[in-house]
Amino acid sequence: MMPRTLLARTFLLLALLVLLSTAGWLSLFRYIDAEPRARETAQLAASAVNLIRASLFAAAPEKRLGLFMDFVTREDIRLLPAEPHDEVVAMPESRFHRLLQRELVVRLGERTRIAASVDGVSGFWVSFRLDEADSEEYWLVLPRERATRDFATHWLAWALLAVVLALAIAWLIASRISRPLKAMARSAETVGRGQIPEPLPEDGAEELSRLATAFNAMAADLDRHQRDRSEVLAGISHDLRTPLTRLRLEAEMSMASDEARQAVIADIEQMEAVISQFMDYARDESGETAILTDLGPLLAAVAERQSRIGRALVAAIAPLPDALLRPKAVIRAVTNLIDNAAKYGGGDITLTAAAVDGEIRLEIADRGPGIPAAEIDRLKRPFTRLETARTDAGGTGLGLAIVDRVARLHDGRLELLPNPGGGLIARLVLPVRR
Repeated sequence: MMPRTLLARTFLLLALLVLLSTAGWLSLFRYIDAEPRARETAQLAASAVNLIRASLFAAAPEKRLGLFMDFVTREDIRLLPAEPHDEVVAMPESRFHRLLQRELVVRLGERTRIAASVDGVSGFWVSFRLDEADSEEYWLVLPRERATRDFATHWLAWALLAVVLALAIAWLIASRISRPLKAMARSAETVGRGQIPEPLPEDGAEELSRLATAFNAMAADLDRHQRDRSEVLAGISHDLRTPLTRLRLEAEMSMASDEARQAVIADIEQMEAVISQFMDYARDESGETAILTDLGPLLAAVAERQSRIGRALVAAIAPLPDALLRPKAVIRAVTNLIDNAAKYGGGDITLTAAAVDGEIRLEIADRGPGIPAAEIDRLKRPFTRLETARTDAGGTGLGLAIVDRVARLHDGRLELLPNPGGGLIARLVLPVRR
């Protein structure tokens, strides 16, 4: 149920803190406000009772009826005699009404009662006697609003405004925390694809600034190591090609035995293939610009080229959508997978291509011994080879590493799956991006 992003989680926690603080503040205000409001209401009711008492004592008996009418019309106050059979509904059981009852008892006497309604008539009913020794009891009926405690609207408006401002500041705080971390996550994804990201800004809070500085230094070191590795591999490969070419020429011209000559030439070709794979691995794939590409014709050209060199390749290429790809890198990866299938799988090789769920899936299937599931992740690492079923041919252990790097460069993936009926399916999955 929790949000997944740091921004949403931080904002949610800050918003929860703000709302709980505001609710606690309002509750505290209501608690503190209850006693003075109850005292004020009791004072108003007691003043009305005392005024009525004084008026009734001072007025002549024949003028009391007119005095009652004046109370009703001018002050919205009614006076009714209390009857033994009155149906009295007490005030709600709340702290405010308990305080109100206590204050009225202090001011009007122990026998004072308050009620929410009498005989079905609602209001603020207060009982009193003209004299404490008098047995006759009267009801003073005031407007119900005087006995209710409505929270002041302006306080609610201010509280709402405070909550809105606090939530806005909470969002600002959360976004300022998550923004550099989000940029760092994007840069880390770029590094994971084998690319070098733009340097992160090294400003802001000290901890985030130090983290950005360390990340930039790490990215620069990785870039330098990548260039050094590429230069070393390219230099070694270039230096080996010239003596290999010379050896091949000397073998063809000086060896009389065809078998010996063909064996030496085969060894030299294998060494050149190894050097080519080193060059492929050393090549910086991220240097190629991604363009909108239709892979269908390129894959058809690969299948035709494989057929010309005598490989039994069956191609089933469905119409593919245009996608933002690095075509040379993708074709190099597909060719490596076909070479692997020819070396280690043997027999018929199948190349299929289709668009499924917003992805381009390229599958190269063979009928070889396959790969154990426990060895799949290990074989994607550079210079790693299976030591049992698929080691009857020479190689450097770079083929799958190159394909996996190309897949990650496109935010895709390389999957090695068992082929029903025996063999291996190497699936290169590339997202469709335009």
